Amino acid sequence: MAPNWWVKPVVVKMENPNNWSMVELHQVPSAEDFLNDKRRGRNKNAKQLTWVLLLKAHRAAGCITSIASTTFSLSYAVRRRVTSGLTDTETDIGKPVTTSIRFYTCIKACLWLSVILLGFEIAAYFKGWQFRPPDLHLQYLYTLTNPFAFKGFFDWIYSKWVLIRVEYLAPPLQFVANVCVCLFLIQSLDRFVLCLGCFWIRFMKIKPISKQSLPDLESGDGDGFFPMVLVQIPMCNEKEVYQQSIGAVCSLNWPKSKILIQVLDDSDDPTAQLLIKEEVHKWKHNGANIVYRHRVIRDGYKAGNLKSAMNCSYIKDYEFVAIFDADFQPSPDFLRRTVIHFKDNEELGLVQARWSFLNKDENLLTRLQYINLAFHFEIEQQVNGIFFNFFGFNGTAGVWRIKALEDSGGWLERTTVEDMDIAVRAHLHGWRMIFLNDVECQCELPESYEAYRKQQHRWHSGPMQLFRLCLPAIIESKISIWKKWNLIFLFFLLRKLVLPFYCFTLFCIVLPMTMFVPEATLPSIVIYYVPVTMSFLNILPAPKSFPFIVPYLLFENTMSVTKFNAMISGLFQLGSAYEWVVTKKSGRSSDGDLISLIEKDPKQNSRGISEPDLEELQKKMKKEEMKAYRNKKHNRVYTKELMLAFLLLTAAARSLLAARGVHFYFLLFQGIAFFLVGLDLIGEQVE
Repeated sequence: MAPNWWVKPVVVKMENPNNWSMVELHQVPSAEDFLNDKRRGRNKNAKQLTWVLLLKAHRAAGCITSIASTTFSLSYAVRRRVTSGLTDTETDIGKPVTTSIRFYTCIKACLWLSVILLGFEIAAYFKGWQFRPPDLHLQYLYTLTNPFAFKGFFDWIYSKWVLIRVEYLAPPLQFVANVCVCLFLIQSLDRFVLCLGCFWIRFMKIKPISKQSLPDLESGDGDGFFPMVLVQIPMCNEKEVYQQSIGAVCSLNWPKSKILIQVLDDSDDPTAQLLIKEEVHKWKHNGANIVYRHRVIRDGYKAGNLKSAMNCSYIKDYEFVAIFDADFQPSPDFLRRTVIHFKDNEELGLVQARWSFLNKDENLLTRLQYINLAFHFEIEQQVNGIFFNFFGFNGTAGVWRIKALEDSGGWLERTTVEDMDIAVRAHLHGWRMIFLNDVECQCELPESYEAYRKQQHRWHSGPMQLFRLCLPAIIESKISIWKKWNLIFLFFLLRKLVLPFYCFTLFCIVLPMTMFVPEATLPSIVIYYVPVTMSFLNILPAPKSFPFIVPYLLFENTMSVTKFNAMISGLFQLGSAYEWVVTKKSGRSSDGDLISLIEKDPKQNSRGISEPDLEELQKKMKKEEMKAYRNKKHNRVYTKELMLAFLLLTAAARSLLAARGVHFYFLLFQGIAFFLVGLDLIGEQVE
């Protein structure tokens, strides 16, 4: 028997060298099993031991072979990415994106400076100038301080460089490092307090409770709470997921006479328009109260789409509006579990449900996103909803009181985060909000890094736009000082501005620079212990993701480049702050959901006279998509991430010379993480 941490224990049975068998065990045998052979009257067999050793050697050879094949496939992917030629500084038609040129140039300058300094430091290392921070070797102190001491040309240059570092470079770098460390500790304290709040909520079993039990449709409308509900599905060229969202919404368990479904199609693709319109016609033919709307003038993106829909004359007949993005699939009892909270609660303006993810285990990228979003909903949204009565509306899977929307000014097109905008204005007007952690709405996560990167850019530039616009309104509002402080300092400054600022500045710029200016130091507790502790706290809402804690920590620092760039764009109103790109959906989860809907109601499978035309259109669409997939779709090379990868790896080499262990390992693995992300080796892989 050969138990090991990387192989399953096995038993090899032999009668003779030509007759043997092998059985894998599901449980690791204890030590007593190996010591009781004599008690059972058995003697150790040397041939069995030989076969076990041969088996272990075979397993080891297989492991080495798999590592070699993985390395080969990785090198092939790297070569394919580099030779593809398309970077993130180019559009699909080859035009450069000018909004991030200065940011890219700054990173490139830091890289070249680091490479030059590394060469300089290597030469100094072999000349005997190498030191361990923070003190120089004693034999060189006299050379530095005595102007009459004999010096070679290199010694003279390096001594001047050390003095310049001590007098001019180290003080400002140390100041920036200290500021970032303070911000880092404050933000870590905020997260720790949020986790304590979540623990208290669970310990005390605090949750929003409706004043009335769930209504029963079979009992009639006599004692039930069934107000008029408008359901909106905004979408734009959502050919992958339109069926699942429309099907799920049309299956909501609510009186047909008291619900109207608006499919708000902003598609500019005629094929998508036709498919969505045909899907609406199918459900309408099967009895659903559903309408299709398409705007002629498509201004304002999602906010403009929702604003246009709310201007319909029949809106005055409805009291509440539920909003679902195109990839969201509410359960049939969604309205029954959310709308009931508005009963006898006239101050309540919003009920927000939690998101659940159908493809969270699809690849490494979706697993890491799930950790972040689980913390966001389980801790941030829930704690803020319970203790502060405010949280940012997530833009979907929520139910609004229409009166609250109108009282707050309705949907505005001034930012790319119209959901957060309306939530802030509703809060300033005194409307309450509740978050239901036990009500989930299924959706999907971006599976490619390109889609996730664009989504995060919008999510981090929009809040800074909104902060500039709504700061005077927050100060002049009639809400309490405590609520104003929470909005300005906690919600906007600490969580939307400080977090991406210190994460990028501290771990991607200051830390590698301290390797070349070692007189400015960063304590190991900031580099290792506090980030690991925060990662443990972040992963608590998703305990099954614990094996991914190290990739999560590295990936979050990698994403700080995109988040910092987006934050700066939004804060200073740069051109990229107004970019709105619809997040690419895969639609991989739609097949099973549509099958379940068909099984639930066989009548819904009939498409009437238009079925042959629609099937032919779908086949044609799939052929066109496959053709475009082969010819146009390819992975990008992200230049900022690659530049920072080389910067961090260069700093890691310098820290190795200085024998700074913790810093070396952090810089090494962080540089590798940047390298993998820069070559788009995370997430969906496109052949």
